[in-house]
Amino acid sequence: MPKLHLLKYFLLTAVACIALNSFGQAKLKAKEYYELKIYRVKDKSQETVVDNFLKGAYLPALHRAGIKHVGVFKPIETDSTFGKRIYVLVPHTSLDHFVKTDEQLLADKAYSAEGKEYLDALYTNPPYERIETILLRAFPGMTQMEVPALTNARNERVYELRSYESASEKIYRNKVKMFNDGDEIGLFKRLGFNAVFYADVIAGAHMPNLMYMTTFASMTSRDEHWKTFGNDPQWKNLIGMTEYQHNVSKANIYLLRPTEYSDY
Repeated sequence: MPKLHLLKYFLLTAVACIALNSFGQAKLKAKEYYELKIYRVKDKSQETVVDNFLKGAYLPALHRAGIKHVGVFKPIETDSTFGKRIYVLVPHTSLDHFVKTDEQLLADKAYSAEGKEYLDALYTNPPYERIETILLRAFPGMTQMEVPALTNARNERVYELRSYESASEKIYRNKVKMFNDGDEIGLFKRLGFNAVFYADVIAGAHMPNLMYMTTFASMTSRDEHWKTFGNDPQWKNLIGMTEYQHNVSKANIYLLRPTEYSDY
């Protein structure tokens, strides 16, 4: 092969490798979307029907559709909503994936058969009171969901879901900046909070707001982590910065436990 042609060959190969690598990196960094469904049930009967549906039909169907990790959680025993709420967290690669997943479920015959009690419930005996759906988009500082590496008994674990509301859209963006540019995400990571996700709420009932979920082996561990967080010099410096003042108008904290059939 002539030297000129050889040089062109190597140049083209190098360009192709760079392009493929850049494409791969872009895919890795693509922000996920999260669907948070909150079932409101009135009694144990409804709770059991929803549990059976999620365990026997919904999660298996999502797994067949390529979604590996679906989280299902319930309020801790001392919460006033214990026995009245079921939280389901489903990750999606895109908004299009979010829409098409439901279409896949409708075409899944096993899903229809396994979920018959729930799906074909009579209007006189509904399986739940209402379903609230919140749609979220992952933060730049953590674009992909991370499954926590907890190994202790599920009934001991605590998953903490937080929602931070802000007084206006502009002020809300400031709080999001605090997590990303201010490295609040990095602080949580350094202190071992085992975050599952951090995300913008792009459709929900309490906007503008963000939500995130951290995980702990026990309530004692959770309390110790937050005590350490509050005393950390990085956090004290961050909350003392003028640019990040008054950017949260309301914080809602939901302490949850994973169900025995949750994927994590």
